[in-house]
Amino acid sequence: MAARILVVDDDDSIRELLRLHLSSAGYEVQVAEDAIAAGYLVLRSPPDLIITDVNMPHMDGFEFVAALRADNALPRIPVIFLTSMEDGDARGRELGAAGYVTKPVRADRLLSLVAQHVPGGAIPIG
Repeated sequence: MAARILVVDDDDSIRELLRLHLSSAGYEVQVAEDAIAAGYLVLRSPPDLIITDVNMPHMDGFEFVAALRADNALPRIPVIFLTSMEDGDARGRELGAAGYVTKPVRADRLLSLVAQHVPGGAIPIG
């Protein structure tokens, strides 16, 4: 059974790009345009991994993950932060980040990092 990955980003093109890379590598992918929509998906059926943008309207990626971590009823889901920021490292570490992918996204880096954290992972490109 393929690992389920939730991609959270307010940019349609980034969401679609990540969905294509991940689904082509054999993962089951859900997408959400913001942390609110993502929260509903997580509560309904927690994914195996979350890839979330840091800079989003309403609630940023760090706030989203902090809210998930505060809910003891949820499993501890590995999170990869998607960012163009270089200064998010300390905040992400506090939240137990599984890693970071910087924009523009390199498919080989993304798939390699994902494969390290989810079962049934695909073979990384390159």
